[in-house]
Amino acid sequence: MTILAYTDGASRGNPGESGIGIILKGEAGEILYRGGGYIGRATNNIAEYTALLFCLKKAGEFKCSKLIVHSDSELMVKQVNGEYRIKNPKLREVFAEVKKILASVPYHCTIRHIDREVNRDADELANMGIDARRPIGG
Repeated sequence: MTILAYTDGASRGNPGESGIGIILKGEAGEILYRGGGYIGRATNNIAEYTALLFCLKKAGEFKCSKLIVHSDSELMVKQVNGEYRIKNPKLREVFAEVKKILASVPYHCTIRHIDREVNRDADELANMGIDARRPIGG
């Protein structure tokens, strides 16, 4: 089974109050998971990476052979795909965690950049997480 994922991280202030949103869909477009939450004070880039990490872990709960992650963070997508260098030490730490997870998952993963407009639902979940101040899964 292929899972289509949509992730987003939001930060108000950069750094500021932050949240993430994740949507996982099956091949027929059915929603497998839709959620998000509050991650505290972070930069927008850390929020984007945190959303990706949560997505990779959540996708592991489903029996999928392929995961296609969509994100509107061009920086994160190009860093993870090796097109951009990572200068920020904190982003390097989170990047290392992403790579470790990707090396251990039983599915093939592709990470693609999409326009913000296409990612509106994940963005809404990330902002709802900030508004509610509710941790992921809480």
